[in-house]
Amino acid sequence: MALSLPRPQRVDVRIAVTSLLGGLVLWALGLHAQPGRALGADWALIPLVVLAGLELLRSSMPRTALVLATCALVLDQFTKGNLASILMYTDIVYAAVLYGTPAAARRIPVTTGVITVAVTFGFLAWWREPEAVLIGILVGIVLYAPATTGVLVRNHREAAAAAKLRAEQTALLAEMDRVQAVTAERARMARELHDMVANHLSAIAIHSTAALSLDNPAASKDALAVIRENSVQGLAEMRRLIGILRDASGDLEPAAAPTLDGLAALVEGARTNGLDVTLDDARAPQGPKLPAPVELAAYRIVQESLTNALKHASPGRVTVRLSQEPRALRVRVTSPYDDPSGPRAPGSGAGLVGMRERTELLGGTFESGPESSPDGKVWLVFVTLPVDPADEGAKE
Repeated sequence: MALSLPRPQRVDVRIAVTSLLGGLVLWALGLHAQPGRALGADWALIPLVVLAGLELLRSSMPRTALVLATCALVLDQFTKGNLASILMYTDIVYAAVLYGTPAAARRIPVTTGVITVAVTFGFLAWWREPEAVLIGILVGIVLYAPATTGVLVRNHREAAAAAKLRAEQTALLAEMDRVQAVTAERARMARELHDMVANHLSAIAIHSTAALSLDNPAASKDALAVIRENSVQGLAEMRRLIGILRDASGDLEPAAAPTLDGLAALVEGARTNGLDVTLDDARAPQGPKLPAPVELAAYRIVQESLTNALKHASPGRVTVRLSQEPRALRVRVTSPYDDPSGPRAPGSGAGLVGMRERTELLGGTFESGPESSPDGKVWLVFVTLPVDPADEGAKE
């Protein structure tokens, strides 16, 4: 089975070719790094060629290249040597730290440092001359300096990669937050639009159907009057919402959100549309003022419940009851649930979804469904909205 070596990178090929050509020039000129050795000048070509070939593996196989390069450098010490061979070896040590495994990047600088110190003290003990320190410095330049340089470059690259990863993660989180914010805003706008307009459109649909089905000029005239009133109110609500969406200056004060003080007018409008509605507000007259989000949610829930009763309820009384406890506001709306005999408006189910979403956003509970009562079967909407006493105190 043939041994397949990885394809060298372009930078490795350039380094290998340049180093080999430089070493051949030095050898041709007779410039040797260590004259007076046992082997002649021609023997220096062997380590030179081997190290140039190992430069091709500096990035793809750094550990193998370092082991074989060390053997080639030892052989070079018995020849007259070549400066290019020494420089190539330092580059291979550097590449072994930079491209090798994390364990190799930790061990090689320590090993080269120990070798440098051992050689320095060994030659000092052998020669007993200060010049022996120069040998240690030379060994440090060949071994320890490229290893530490490789550590610094590797740490810098890893820090840059970690910073890039953090930036990408931050951008991803920011994009996720943006998408969630847009989705939440679209859901809020859909709830507001549905709650503001659905009541009027339902009344228009029901009364227009009645006007078309009844052969009574007086009844048709009354139905048209109700249709016109709901059309005007619906257009006004639409214009207000579109104006809020289009206004980007921020100079205008925001429109006042509906509060529970407007329930009487809301119930009166439902009676105009033909509902028999009773409002039972059991809250204390001088009780603490509720937080604005709670009042808005309660108002919209009552509004949507009346809209659903107008579209789907049987003839009979619709009851709206409000009660307040120290930590919660309860809203209970009941409407007859038998099959309606009059005209109906189609529904999409978005109203119940919107009421549930409003309740869950405030941490409350929402219940809806048919229920038996002394007056017969009714459709119940029961909502509990938590009230933070700290918020109540802040509103006083």
